[in-house]
Amino acid sequence: MPLSSPASFLHAPDGFVSVPIAIAMWAVTVVVVTYAVRQTNRHLDERAVPLLGVMAAFIFAAQMFNFPVVGGTSGHLLGGVLAAVLLGPWAATLVMTAVVAVQALLFQDGGLVIMGANIFNMGIVGTLGGYALYRALCGLLGGEERGRLPAAAVAAWTAVVAGAVAMALQLGASGVVPLELTLPAMVGVHALIGIGEALITVAALGFIAVTRADLFRLRDAQPA
Repeated sequence: MPLSSPASFLHAPDGFVSVPIAIAMWAVTVVVVTYAVRQTNRHLDERAVPLLGVMAAFIFAAQMFNFPVVGGTSGHLLGGVLAAVLLGPWAATLVMTAVVAVQALLFQDGGLVIMGANIFNMGIVGTLGGYALYRALCGLLGGEERGRLPAAAVAAWTAVVAGAVAMALQLGASGVVPLELTLPAMVGVHALIGIGEALITVAALGFIAVTRADLFRLRDAQPA
């Protein structure tokens, strides 16, 4: 498995995982995304609907820019935690699903057969898991107003690493690369990429807190 461009690992091409694993990930992804659609339709504040498109466009554009890590490797923003903090976890899952799908369908950034796994790793594990950690940390830090930025930093970093772990497990289950090789390789590189994710997420949320703090209230009508 080449380690020269880890930014592409979470936009894996077809052939990275076996067909049975790809099908299984499609099944899980369809179930979760369907539930996300229902939850978003029921609970999303109408004022937040335009923000979905804006957030999807921002994340899509931001993912086009890679930042260097070490040894010639690079990473880019995922954005799941950023979207979830503003929109709630289910709407953010739909945003991430749309971003990953458009990148695969229009720009061949990730395969079609493996798209279910890519959406799961970036749009479900990173978004739902990252948001759950964010809320837990905010509670420990004395509330969202006080804990927003540090909680978002930790959650954003964790989301990247969690997505990498999921991809490593899928590769291992497919018999492509032994898990004892791919897991430390994926986690090691994405732990560094996660630092960039945390910095960008905190910078974006800090800017929004100063310029449009009212956007944080659009998520309040939705269930956690």
